[in-house]
This record gives sequence, C-alpha cells and structure tokens, in this order.
Amino acid sequence: MNDKYFIDTNIFVYSFDSENTSKQKTALSLIHDALQNSNGVISYQVVQEFANVALRKFRNPITVDDCQKYLNIVMEPLCTVFSSFELYHQAIEISQRWQFSFYDSLIIGAALQDNCNILYSEDMQHGQKIRDLEIRDPFLL
Repeated sequence: MNDKYFIDTNIFVYSFDSENTSKQKTALSLIHDALQNSNGVISYQVVQEFANVALRKFRNPITVDDCQKYLNIVMEPLCTVFSSFELYHQAIEISQRWQFSFYDSLIIGAALQDNCNILYSEDMQHGQKIRDLEIRDPFLL
C-alpha cells in the first residue's frame, strides 16, 4: 500500500473482534501497515470514538490501563488531524454537497485535510470519490 490513507473508527473496533476473524485480520493488517510504513493516519475523532466504544460498548470492555496503552502505542503515532474551525466548516460543506452526516463529514474532511488518497471505512459508500479521496471498504477487497 503506497497511497496515504485514513483509517475510520470501525477498522480499529474490528481489530478487537475475535468473533469475526476475517474482518479482524484485515483490520489488523491495515493498522500494522499504517504503523510500519507511516502511510496511514487518523484524527482526534477516531481516538474519541474508539475509546468510547472500547471502554463501554465492547462485549468485554478493555481496561482503562489497556486503553491508555493502546492510545499511546497505536493511536497517538497515527493521529495527525485535530479539531479546528477550518475542519468544522469543511465538514459542513461536505455534508451539504455529498449528503453525509456531519460526523462522517468530519472524518472525510480530516482525510482530505491530511491529503489522503483513500479513506478505509465500512460505514460509507465503497468506491465513492470526494475530490481526490476514494472511500474503500477494506472488507470488500
């Protein structure tokens, strides 16, 4: 994978899903590649959403200590886009033009802001292009 890509929250959630080994393997591969080759990124929103799900909504929630370690080792090195009014304005424009929810538009805006070519997400339309960004469902590939 040579293109710079953005990883949506659902990929991180699947990396912990031992009941769906196929999706877990794909998710772990994407995350490993992002860390090893420095070509994958996330935003503050992905960190927030993941921590909420991991601590409260996993079938077996992870401990606070394990969540802290995961944030330090995995998410912090990948997090390159942070909250800003520029990002909010861009998300509103994306939401209006392409009819995404505001929160999905924040993810798309973050990917565009960091010049990603690919956004890996299971929750958006596979193959859709938004400017120079293509949405891909890694579980369909």
